[in-house]
Amino acid sequence: MKQAVKIAVLGCGTVGAQVVRLLQERAADYQARCGASLEIIGICVHNLAAPRPDFISRDLLTDQAEPLIDQADLVIELIGGIEPARTYITRALEAGKSVVTGNKALLAQHGPELFDLSREREADLYYEAAVAGAIPVVYGLRESLAGDRVQVVQGIVNGTTNYMLDQMEKKGWSFEQALTTAQELGYAEADPTADIDGLDAAAKCALLAQLAFHTRVSLDQVAVKGIRSITADDIADAKESGRTIKLLAIAQLAQDEQGRECVSCRVEPVLVKPENPLASIAGAFNAIVIDAEAAGRLMFYGQGAGGVQTASAVLSDVVAAAFHLVSGGSAPRESAYADLPQMPAEQVSSKYSIRLQVDDVTGVLAEVAGIFARRGISIEQVRQRSDAKSGKAIVSLSSDWASAGDIDLTVKDLEAAEPVSQVIQVISMEG
Repeated sequence: MKQAVKIAVLGCGTVGAQVVRLLQERAADYQARCGASLEIIGICVHNLAAPRPDFISRDLLTDQAEPLIDQADLVIELIGGIEPARTYITRALEAGKSVVTGNKALLAQHGPELFDLSREREADLYYEAAVAGAIPVVYGLRESLAGDRVQVVQGIVNGTTNYMLDQMEKKGWSFEQALTTAQELGYAEADPTADIDGLDAAAKCALLAQLAFHTRVSLDQVAVKGIRSITADDIADAKESGRTIKLLAIAQLAQDEQGRECVSCRVEPVLVKPENPLASIAGAFNAIVIDAEAAGRLMFYGQGAGGVQTASAVLSDVVAAAFHLVSGGSAPRESAYADLPQMPAEQVSSKYSIRLQVDDVTGVLAEVAGIFARRGISIEQVRQRSDAKSGKAIVSLSSDWASAGDIDLTVKDLEAAEPVSQVIQVISMEG
């Protein structure tokens, strides 16, 4: 039996530093849980001269990852990005090392090949921290629901955009005000593209779909629409309809037009009903709702980011990996993938809210309704108000279920219609 598990830490930023601190502070606890001591044999960093917290021993620092990986039993990858993280993880797995990572971008793009390598070399690959920080949704899907059939996973998986939308609703802020404040608070990076354009959420959506449906899903198979176009008027219109706007990652089983079972993955702003538990998620928190055949509806809620919170998820994997190394067990691995086809984006159905600026004259609503009818789309609700500034009317319509493709064609028809000045906004609605 191992007396010590040798750990290589790759990356020592905000999360990496907290992982090192907690490994040191809780050494006795972890030894009791794992049956062996957890020994950090080195910390690989890009810049050896960069300032570090006092608890980071300079003697452990190196800028050479390969020798460190070769000496370790367990590799913690917290570098982020695609390269060199992919090369380092591949090297570790090929050598039969256990790997813990929080790298959502890497796993969303190259997860299947790394999972295959993990299975071939019987080397464990853990990634709880890659999806929702401290929220244990990976464990929930991979182990707790292993005997069930998951139908839908939907969630708020980006705290930055949830904070922004929440403040726009509560304080009446513009998108720009909300983004500036999010950056000042450290929720958003100087370049917020990954957050506000939905790319961060899309990577997490791909991982959730792989876990939930035991199939291969890559980042480019996730349809993505961020919140960059959401305005204070959109928030006000949502309030008037009794709903709230949330940026959701949605992965679900569906049937395409040929009747084949498919996986549908998308990230987009959605008008959520007040009874949906996701409607009440405030600030920078994350939440994920899972619907499974036997278990029914489950909800995971908590901090989706932050150094200490993410370190908690990393360390849960470290303890599990170390325990398996000591006891001879292994993490769950997919023996085979279903390889379900992806639902074409244009076939995905939803209800929609469409807001138009139209001429304020008799007969306009009838003409607009006719455009929808010609595409076979029913209108469930219409609200109209006069716009004093333009002398036009603002019409908000709620459609019945329609495919994304049919809605796109309808929007083009509306834009070409003479009494329609502008299609202001199109947002999916929860059914």
